Amino acid sequence: MAAQGGGAGLLRNFVNVGALTLLSRILGFVRDVLMASLLGTGMAADAFFAAFRFPNLFRRLFAEGAFNTAFVPLFAKSLEQEGNEAAYALASRIVSWLLVFLVGLTILAEIFMPVVMAPFVPGFLDDPEKYDLTVLLTRICFPYLAFMSLMAAYSGILNALGRFTASAAAPILLNIASIVFFVPMLIIGIESPETTAIWVAIAIIAGGIAQLVLVTIAVRRANFLPRFAWPRVDKQVQRFWVLAIPAVMTGGITQINIFVGTIIASAADSAISYLYYADRLYQLPLGIIGIAIGTVLLPELSRHLKGGRDVEAKAAQDQSLLIAMLLTLPAAAAFVPLAHPIVQILFERGAFTPEATAATAAALIGFAVGLPAFVLVRVLQPGFFAREDTLTPTIYAGISVVINIGLSLILFPTLEHVGIAIATSVAAWANTGLLAITLARRGHFSLSASHWQKQGLIVLISLLLALALWGVLLLAGPVFAGTYGFWLQTLVLGVTILAGMAGYFALVHLTGVQKLGTLLGAFRRRK
Repeated sequence: MAAQGGGAGLLRNFVNVGALTLLSRILGFVRDVLMASLLGTGMAADAFFAAFRFPNLFRRLFAEGAFNTAFVPLFAKSLEQEGNEAAYALASRIVSWLLVFLVGLTILAEIFMPVVMAPFVPGFLDDPEKYDLTVLLTRICFPYLAFMSLMAAYSGILNALGRFTASAAAPILLNIASIVFFVPMLIIGIESPETTAIWVAIAIIAGGIAQLVLVTIAVRRANFLPRFAWPRVDKQVQRFWVLAIPAVMTGGITQINIFVGTIIASAADSAISYLYYADRLYQLPLGIIGIAIGTVLLPELSRHLKGGRDVEAKAAQDQSLLIAMLLTLPAAAAFVPLAHPIVQILFERGAFTPEATAATAAALIGFAVGLPAFVLVRVLQPGFFAREDTLTPTIYAGISVVINIGLSLILFPTLEHVGIAIATSVAAWANTGLLAITLARRGHFSLSASHWQKQGLIVLISLLLALALWGVLLLAGPVFAGTYGFWLQTLVLGVTILAGMAGYFALVHLTGVQKLGTLLGAFRRRK
């Protein structure tokens, strides 16, 4: 199979996936604003967020983590060296294994949920009402794992074929389905928080079904919809499991760290809710940049390496790193001074109080410190996965988890949920450093002097952006003090963000870090 695209094609794919992810995240914010008004940060909110994180963790580990990182390189290799029919047969065998595993896991989880949840929310055990609600909500939400895992499998096939649109657009349907459920709930005004949480969980399931239907249609149109048959073992399937088992840890490391934080945070009232809302905010740039780059880079690297195109593979990784830092560092820098007004404008209404705003903003700052590292992990890990090495990132992931748990336990007694956010960020930076050093020692990762210079300029310009935003916030502070209306606050924040973006990209262009014409050209259609 011929290599697809080039430097311009890679950038266009980043932009296409990133644009769809941006739309999804915007709708996700609408969803979260409605959810904050419905649930707030009370007992029912804590129960729902704990319940939803449970299938989400397994989704990231077994689907997006293990399946994609193990499957995409093998599928790309089969496409390059054996052709479409062999690749289709491989996909059918592996997806059949995935389906049997998911059905078995879902049945066992539903039966033993009261026992399974106990280690994950130990702080809830002293409140039987809260714990029982969490178990009920988790039982409702858990089938979401099966829908999303199959969606991830089909997305992996589409991405390896160079078709990124359907899989990037699918999360939009989850947010639309949630909004369709939430708006009538707000209009009707359900008095019971527990009943509200149940309907929110049902909305999540509806969105999961919609996503799966979309990617199923797309993979059928590509003539690659897998045939389901009773699983059997052959050399390729054995190789898949050899790669997938360590990738269970590696692919979902961020979610593991966040879930560890959830376990520890269950000891404090509302801490899980604060972390959830802060997580949703920093996930916006992480989703647009990190997920877009990770989605495109792994199949791109895999195709080049399996086809013996090492120069093109290095160029793809270098360009991914530059774009990642170009877009991530200013986002992290902006979150620090603007955390409080952002949370206030998006969430502070209904059951979401000013105290919740302050607590969530503090957690957001803690996560923002690690935002570049979260994205860098997604840039660096494909360098291992594309070479069918999932063991090394697994070891580093384990080290990262140990750091996260240790720091969380140390910081939580004094800093509470903010300590958990800081620990998650430190663990991400440790993981990033280990990945980069190892790739460099193996000769798979090196930057030229000009590239280092560009990275240094990005850091400097981002620091200037943070200082400028901090100065503006000092001047505009009274606007956000509560004496002015929502629309004026939104206007001031919006103008501040747009002015900061304009200044940042102007300096990026003038210093030669990245000419804006190159970025804008990525939006043009490929002929």
